[in-house]
Amino acid sequence: MTRMMTTALLVLVLGAGAAAAQSSSRPSPANQMVVEAVNLNTATVAQLETLPGIGPAIAQRIVEYRQGNGGFKKIEELMNVRGIGETSFLKLKALVTVTPPRTDRAAAQGQ
Repeated sequence: MTRMMTTALLVLVLGAGAAAAQSSSRPSPANQMVVEAVNLNTATVAQLETLPGIGPAIAQRIVEYRQGNGGFKKIEELMNVRGIGETSFLKLKALVTVTPPRTDRAAAQGQ
């Protein structure tokens, strides 16, 4: 009887350990991070630097491009920034977004 109880207890402990190992290998929704796309027309230099492959110099160039061209109209314009080629753009395109910049007329209507 004692041997049977010991075996049953062992099976329970091993089963619980295996279940815990399986559940920890799968990320739960609470553990998953939701990453919001960075808006090229509103992001700060610091926010742009969070993107892979974007350091302080390229982040500053993105802001300068935005200011000099009235904002980004589409994300593909990112390739117009020195230091961002097609390969870099392909890594970034799912992480960035563009909200059209507000015009003076749109800003006046919003007031």
